[in-house]
Amino acid sequence: MRNNGYSKRIQVSFTEKQWELIQKLKGEMGNADADIIRNIVIAWLSEKSFVSDSAKKKWR
Repeated sequence: MRNNGYSKRIQVSFTEKQWELIQKLKGEMGNADADIIRNIVIAWLSEKSFVSDSAKKKWR
């Protein structure tokens, strides 16, 4: 991952069931908790076309 010198930290809360589901993704979507959550968010943004729409706007 390219680091542009800017990062933002946020605190989120999950229910016990949500956390169990997230832990099942360990190794598949990352090893550290933060990596897993980051990859879930990026995957969701991609699925909803936010990532590709943003890239298309930059190329115009």
